[in-house]
Formats: sequence, C-alpha cells, structure tokens
Amino acid sequence: MRFEWYICLRYLKAKRRQGFISLITLISIVGVAVGVMALIVVLAVMTGFTDGFRAKILGINSHIVVQKYGSPIEDYSALRDRMLAIPEVIGATPYLYSQTMISSPAGGGTGAILRGIDPATAGTVVSIGEHLTVGTLDDLNDTDPTDPNYLPSILIGKEMADQLRVGLGDRIRLISPSGPLTPMGVIPKLKACEVRGIFDTGMYEYDSSLVYVSMDTARDFLDLESGVHGLELKVKDIYQADRIARRIEADLGMAYVARDWIKMNKNLFSALKLEKVAISITVALIVLVAAFNIVSTLIMVVMEKGRDIAILKSMGATSRSIMRIFIYEGLIIGLTGTVLGILGGLGLCELLSRYQFIKLPEVYPMSTLPIKVLTGDVVTIGTAAVLITFIATLYPSWQAARIDPAVALRYE
Repeated sequence: MRFEWYICLRYLKAKRRQGFISLITLISIVGVAVGVMALIVVLAVMTGFTDGFRAKILGINSHIVVQKYGSPIEDYSALRDRMLAIPEVIGATPYLYSQTMISSPAGGGTGAILRGIDPATAGTVVSIGEHLTVGTLDDLNDTDPTDPNYLPSILIGKEMADQLRVGLGDRIRLISPSGPLTPMGVIPKLKACEVRGIFDTGMYEYDSSLVYVSMDTARDFLDLESGVHGLELKVKDIYQADRIARRIEADLGMAYVARDWIKMNKNLFSALKLEKVAISITVALIVLVAAFNIVSTLIMVVMEKGRDIAILKSMGATSRSIMRIFIYEGLIIGLTGTVLGILGGLGLCELLSRYQFIKLPEVYPMSTLPIKVLTGDVVTIGTAAVLITFIATLYPSWQAARIDPAVALRYE
C-alpha cells in the first residue's frame, strides 16, 4: 500500500480529538447518498412518465400520417401498397377525419372527433382494439344494410359514454354542422348509429372525444363519394419516424405531407423533457450541499493535522503526496455516499415498481407512479457525484500542501 493511502485510511479510522469533524464527515456521506438516491428516483419517475405518455399516445395514434394538400387521396390502395414496400414500414391503413356533434336520447350532447377506419387494416397500425372493454373492431363491419332496423355501428370512449349516458346497443345521433342549404338556412345533417363497442385508453382527452365508424359510414355522413383524408403508418423503430417521414415526402413529391408522432406531439414531450431537466438540477443541489460539507470537513482535518503534515514534509513527503492524502480522503467520502445512494435509489425504485403503493389521481393516464430506471442515467449520476466531490477536495488538499514545516513546528 502506498503511504498516501495508508495515511488517508489512518485519518479516516482514527478517533479525532474533535468529534464534530467526524459528525460532519458522516453528514457529508449521508448528504451525497441522499442526493444521489433522490436523483435516481426522480429521473426514473420522469422517464416512466415520458414512456407512459408515449405508449398511451402511440396506442391510439399512428407513427406517421401521410396526407395530400387540398384534396382527398383517391388512389389510396396503390399508395398504401407503396408505403408497405418501404422496409421500415410494418403497417398502413386509410382513415377519414371530421369534427362533429353527438347527442343521445338520454339528453346528453358533446363535441367529438369522428374517425372513419378500415377494421381490416386498422389493427396493424393502432391498438384501439386492445383498449375495447366491450365489442371488437370487427363490429364496425356493416351486418345487413338492407335490414329495415339496420343502424351503422360506432365505437365510443368510456368518458363519452358516461357523458351521453349510453351503453352497448344504445342509439346516438351524429350531427354535422355542414348540411344542405334551404330557404330556412343550413340544415344540420343527422345520422343515427348504434353503440357496438366502448374503449378505455386511460387518457381522458381520447376517451371523451374520439369516436370510430367504418369507412362507408364516414363517407355517407361526410358526403364523400370516394377517397380518404390520409394514411396512417406504423414503423419498426419509433425513433426513426422523423427520418422516414422526410424520405416519404421526398418520394411522393410536394403534393403530399408526412407528419411523424414526434412533430405532432412536440409540445408535450418538450415540456416533459424540460421538467425532467429542471427537477434534476434542483435535486442535484443536494449533492452540491454535501460537497460543501466535504470541503469544510477536509479544511478542519487539515487544521487538526497541521503538525502531522509538517512532520511528514520534514521526513521527505512532497507537496503532491500531501495533496493525494486529502484528495483520497475526500474521494472515499464521496464514493461511499455515491455507492450508498445508488444502492438506495435502485432499491427504492424496485419497491415502487413492484408494490406500486403510490396511487395517482385520475387526471393522469397511469394509475400508479411509473418507474423506469435507465442504466445511462445511473452511470451519469454516479459519475457526476464523484466528479463534484473530487472538485470539492482540491482546495483543502492544496491548502494542506502549502503548510510550511518550519512554521507549523516552531512552537512544538
């Protein structure tokens, strides 16, 4: 063992005359541990929230939306085949879109976003079928339009069903503000539908505003003879969606636009990212406070061990060796706190993830606190904590190396 390590360990183990210094050392270790543990838990929670929001959004929305400027896409079957020929695209489905009003015989009414989908291909892009509590996507297929009691099928969200006070098999009316023009003015177009399914995504915005009908029902309601409003695509790697969208735009020409999920939800994910950074900086102040404790601890140790340092120097120890002694002591304090903090943080994250004893209000799309620990975050936090404690040791170590043996031993 090098003598610097030997002296450093002796200083840490020896019972000091000033017990207050040992208390400050313990507080420094606990401060670093608490700061590291808090950072790990906070980043795990924020990462869990981001992944949870992304999973909910991409469960209902596609990765890329392809639209045509100014008019519907007429030859959408050929365009769909062309999109599926792209190696990164694993699903494509056409859709129709409109805003409408919905009312029920029970007296409820609300605004809604109407989406006409193809039940045969929609499941390859969005997972609306997995969120259906009753009914299936196949229930949107028309059974027998010639039946005098026939009503088109519609899927609505749980929150909308509660607002309209309807359930499976009940009738609701779609109301379009753009109807035929008469001498009395514009008469809204009405279309009765039968509720054949109710979905629950866990996100209030979707469950209270989205409704799904078949393509034929949507065309009839919107007076659209042919064509679709766009294509929804699903890709293998969601983080490559922006690059794939740009390539699709280049291939299709300026008449088409392709928007990826990142661009369509940019505000939400930018806010989550900014919040994660802000909270991380705030919690990191705990580690910074602990670093100042390390500085004060080492300064007091240098003052207490001034005579020892002078003796070591008079015996041939260099200033660099004296600096190493106190740098090592500070690093041991920092490393001990960092390791304890990492173990505590990972342990707390495991408890929160396994037992889920923290429940969230209904305003959140998740019922319990989401936890996702990233190895990169843990490594970054540990490295930053050790680096901060290392910087904190430099000034006290430099002060120790400046001690003049002749001055320190003059009155001994």
